[in-house]
Amino acid sequence: MEALLVQAIGLFFYFLEILIFVRIILSWVRLGYNSGIGRFLYNMTEPILGPVRDMLDKSPLGGGYGLDFSPIFALILMRLVQTLLISGVQMIF
Repeated sequence: MEALLVQAIGLFFYFLEILIFVRIILSWVRLGYNSGIGRFLYNMTEPILGPVRDMLDKSPLGGGYGLDFSPIFALILMRLVQTLLISGVQMIF
């Protein structure tokens, strides 16, 4: 059971990381968020990137630089949450 939960957590976060990387690449090539894939990527990643972007805008690190660093910080935070979840699962079992 423990291995199954750890694997599910890993796959979930891997899927989210892939979506964020694809969104980054699409933002560079400007394929647009009006397509079905663009809307799907936005809907899946914005609940993660939006709050991180808001925190960065309020911090001394963010705002006004013309670059969106929220994906980098979101990926770091996601890795931290993944590690904490896996540690919690391993402690329970």
